[in-house]
Amino acid sequence: MAKTITTRYDVAEHLRTPEEMGAYLEACLEEANGDAAFIAKALGDIARAKGMSQVARDAGLSRESLYKALSGERTPSFDTILKVIDALGLKLHAEAAHVNNSEAQPVV
Repeated sequence: MAKTITTRYDVAEHLRTPEEMGAYLEACLEEANGDAAFIAKALGDIARAKGMSQVARDAGLSRESLYKALSGERTPSFDTILKVIDALGLKLHAEAAHVNNSEAQPVV
């Protein structure tokens, strides 16, 4: 029986357009369950797809500090996240969470 040869999957190789990058970030935000390091890693994937050096320049950060911040091993500051999102040409948006009306508390 022939051996199966596998290679490591790198999502950054598949993020080619701004729309794909935005959809990937949106999916990661939904799956993160409050894990900020997970979101940082997703932003790192997108930054690698776009070019880490260029993203670092656009964000006003050093390439080394950007790699560390977006490694998924730490939680970067919100200021860094906002700079990176802007440098990637992405936007954050918010919407109301679905609230069951029977659980909603009246405003007094």
